[in-house]
Amino acid sequence: MRVLVALTYYRPHISGLTIYAERLARALTERGHQVTVLTSQHHPDLPRREIDGGVRIERVPVWARISKGVVMPSIGWRATRELLRHDAVILHLPQLDAAGIALRARALGKPTVLLYHCDLQLPSGWLNRIAGRVVSVANRIALRAAHRVVASTDDFVSHSPLLRQHRHKVVTALPPVPAPTPIPAPRSAPHPPVIGMATRFAAEKGVEVLLDALPHVLAQVPGAVVHFAGQVHEVWGEGALRARLLPRIAALEAAGHWRFLGTLPATGMAGFYRGLTVLVVPSLNSTESFGLVQVEAMLEGVPVIASDLPGVRQPVRTTGFGQIVAVGDAGALAAALIAQLRQPSAAALSSAELARRFSPDENARVFEQLLGAG
Repeated sequence: MRVLVALTYYRPHISGLTIYAERLARALTERGHQVTVLTSQHHPDLPRREIDGGVRIERVPVWARISKGVVMPSIGWRATRELLRHDAVILHLPQLDAAGIALRARALGKPTVLLYHCDLQLPSGWLNRIAGRVVSVANRIALRAAHRVVASTDDFVSHSPLLRQHRHKVVTALPPVPAPTPIPAPRSAPHPPVIGMATRFAAEKGVEVLLDALPHVLAQVPGAVVHFAGQVHEVWGEGALRARLLPRIAALEAAGHWRFLGTLPATGMAGFYRGLTVLVVPSLNSTESFGLVQVEAMLEGVPVIASDLPGVRQPVRTTGFGQIVAVGDAGALAAALIAQLRQPSAAALSSAELARRFSPDENARVFEQLLGAG
């Protein structure tokens, strides 16, 4: 089967959405399908066409950027051309262009599965309000046009106003997380204790909540240090956040309580997790619907503290491996961190069972069935 995958950003842009998309595309390729990714040329240095991991990537030139989205005048005819060459379509939402692609796919009789990652919530400001409304309309049109919709958890579906309206066509499938490479010896607890955060430096990720919690943590666990893995600078739309928080972090860096590790390659993430005492996911709103990093950490034997958000709380709920804290509550996060740093949780599920549940091959099999190939 020839599968067209469409999304705004793809690798090398790093987010939970792009990681999911890449893993699914590669897993489908490994199962014998021809996969093309249609995406934006979000950086001018990126090639217009390339093959990566067996996946053909077609990038569309960007004319302008609005908030965290892009404007691609040629996306319409490029999508039509690719749709004519392919048998089925996977669309990743949120995506401004998904409406036009879904309507074209419906008109051409192409089976279309929409992967709904999260509800869109942009920062304040009149431009973001307009952009948010436009994308919301596009998402609604795409949801109506798609044959099936995939979400990661029933928990998120039942709390998403948009998904609830289309519940009759929603299927849940756990996201793809590859099993880690076995290590010869059990992981030893790091000393000093290390708090990990793996994400972009963005408002919805809850970096400020962790910063507010740290004074309480350091009063009880003086040697604790934060290791932050992910993009900090040039995160679109987050300049004000960086200006407000980086001076506070600089003081922590100087005292040896914070380290920025930068954007790590996929091959470097296992080492990052293995060096942690606990991972935190203090997300603040429904732009977060799961958190792949939670499962990646758990597979390496690291407990997680996650916000009590629909979907985001599910890995800890399912495994019992860590704690769930109230959204935006720095005091609750501090108490949970102190408890985990002193005596980390034990997992209720074995790593083998966790790896089986989140197998990329199993995830791809679900999409095969929905697209009519299984």
